[in-house]
Amino acid sequence: MSDVRYPFTAVVGMADLRLGLLLNAVSPAVGGVLVRGEKGTAKSTMVRALAGLLPSIATVDDCRFSCDPAAPDPQCPDGPHASSGNSERPSQLVELPVGVAEDRIVGSLDLERALAEGVKAYEPGLLAKAHRGVLYIDEVNLLQDHVVDLLLDAAAMGRSYVEREGVSVRHAARFLLVGTMNPEEGELRPQLLDRFGLTVEIAATRDPAERAEVVRRRLAYDADPAGFAARFADEERALAERITAARELLPKVELKDVALRQITAVCAAFEVDGLRADIVMARTAVALAAWDGRTEVLEEDVRKAAQLALPHRRRRNPFDAPGLDEEQLDRTLEEHAQPEDSPEDSPETEADGDGPDGDGDGPGPGPGDDGGPGPDGGGAPEPEGGPQAPEAAASDLAEQQPVPAQHPAPARESAPVAAGDPYRTRLFAVRGTGHGAQGRRSPAETDSGYTVRARRPQGALSRLHLTATLQAAAPHQVARGRSGAALVLRKDDFREQVRKGRESNLVLFVVDASGSMAARQRMTAVKGAVLSLLMDAYQRRDKIGMITFRGAGAELALPPTSSVEVGAARLESLPTGGRTPLAAGLLRAHEVLRIERLRDPARRPLVVVVTDGRATGGRDALAQSRRAAGLFAAQGVASVVLDCESGPVRLGLARTLAGHLGGTSVTLDELRAEGVASLVRESRDNRATTMRKAA
Repeated sequence: MSDVRYPFTAVVGMADLRLGLLLNAVSPAVGGVLVRGEKGTAKSTMVRALAGLLPSIATVDDCRFSCDPAAPDPQCPDGPHASSGNSERPSQLVELPVGVAEDRIVGSLDLERALAEGVKAYEPGLLAKAHRGVLYIDEVNLLQDHVVDLLLDAAAMGRSYVEREGVSVRHAARFLLVGTMNPEEGELRPQLLDRFGLTVEIAATRDPAERAEVVRRRLAYDADPAGFAARFADEERALAERITAARELLPKVELKDVALRQITAVCAAFEVDGLRADIVMARTAVALAAWDGRTEVLEEDVRKAAQLALPHRRRRNPFDAPGLDEEQLDRTLEEHAQPEDSPEDSPETEADGDGPDGDGDGPGPGPGDDGGPGPDGGGAPEPEGGPQAPEAAASDLAEQQPVPAQHPAPARESAPVAAGDPYRTRLFAVRGTGHGAQGRRSPAETDSGYTVRARRPQGALSRLHLTATLQAAAPHQVARGRSGAALVLRKDDFREQVRKGRESNLVLFVVDASGSMAARQRMTAVKGAVLSLLMDAYQRRDKIGMITFRGAGAELALPPTSSVEVGAARLESLPTGGRTPLAAGLLRAHEVLRIERLRDPARRPLVVVVTDGRATGGRDALAQSRRAAGLFAAQGVASVVLDCESGPVRLGLARTLAGHLGGTSVTLDELRAEGVASLVRESRDNRATTMRKAA
């Protein structure tokens, strides 16, 4: 890879992304920018190119925290800097890896030296390195939530804190924050989305001429990076000078009451939560005016600020796509375009007619239509099939599956029906204690949670168990020659905390889409139940996957992913009809889990089978499905069967299947959390009544 960066001005198109990045370069107080878009759209290229446009900064010599010589941080761990020299260097671009640990971000304290020697041995992290530069988080939606929280807290406060067992270090951390993500791989929680100042949606151009120019420039850059960069040197220099000029003009820009009222009116009209949107819009509008070389914010600045700052703040549930109703925006801006004491808004002016002989008709009521947009959540990748299970047991069962005829008659397919409204479901968790990624479903040993015991450190000491450490050191104080009040500690004395919290899991849905499920009212209820479980998986930070079975076999409709939005879209378009190859669906699920176990051994699975328990497609279809279920029981895979059987006569096949899986069976009515609570209350009332009668 060449050390010469691709020029910012050489990127074709991407006007909104370009503007969002430049506004943050002019005013980092805007709060950063989140770039959402499909893969291969130059997101990372533009962010890396931006760093080359930023002005150079002066720093204190030998300061690991890039203190400004004109205003050094009084709390800098390397300070004070009264007599230090200074030098100038380019602004830094710091990239955050996806699997980064918390200590790598905020820095690490050597607790062993702090307790044994009484010194603060602090090693700065990436936040210190990014101070006064750019912090770039690629695939921000794949980071752990607590890591994203930590980064956004530092960006908002401009300061990083490290606290370990009473030992604390703090330093300045002001940077331009840029995050990129592919929505197909999972969304950020709305609470985290709100912490990004601006958001930009990008997609590859469909214009063949523009696409050709992109390819042409990329090939030219690959062939001669230095020569290609030289072609755009003048444009890069001019853009860098414009950023510097806009930064100098920024304090002189005036935000008048009319523009401020338009900002607050727009935020109120779109019903965004809190007041962060109002503040971000105001800062963005001021930055837009400075970027255009003006000292006054205009209506066009407010409109563009709304388009950048509001779409991601309007989501009300995980399945909502970001969007903004342009007509409603224009209507709100127009309604608040005049000062409050303007004659145009005066009642006397509105009441004036055309005289006694005139019509004198007063104005009618305003339109007031507040219809919201309904953006599509498309763009999901096509599902990829996987090979059949290689295990002997699974292979034997696969060979027993009936072979369809060479030219089978097509199954009668029913049109997809809409899902019912989602609701809060009961919690299904994996038994035992896991060690997977932090989440909210199953018990696990995690980095956060409550302390359950102490152990010897496994690697660098990060979570000191002070009491256990003192207990380990106390019996040896006389032998170590202790003479004063301080304890004499050795490396073997230190103990770390073991904490118990909750982990996220892989929730794999195996959905019966056969003809036996095709009744419209029934399928609406089933889809509503699965949609509710998808929302529950989103809230508990799970990965999800979906297998459907009908007709002649099973299909991996959604490979395991963090994007519940894609799962909801696949569920909505799910057709029904044909036979019920239950065994094929279970075998496909078994194979998917085998592959995922190789990719992520620590993530424990939870299989949710949505079926009425029927199986067709051969003489031994039901027996084959039960043998396939036995594979899950043999490996201890947690499973739940959502019993969709309805009608006055019920065969109980789903409950029998749950027994072969080694899991539990619940009906659609029992799935609701409030239904479970009422059953518990009813059980308690019955028990109390029985006890009173016995007394």
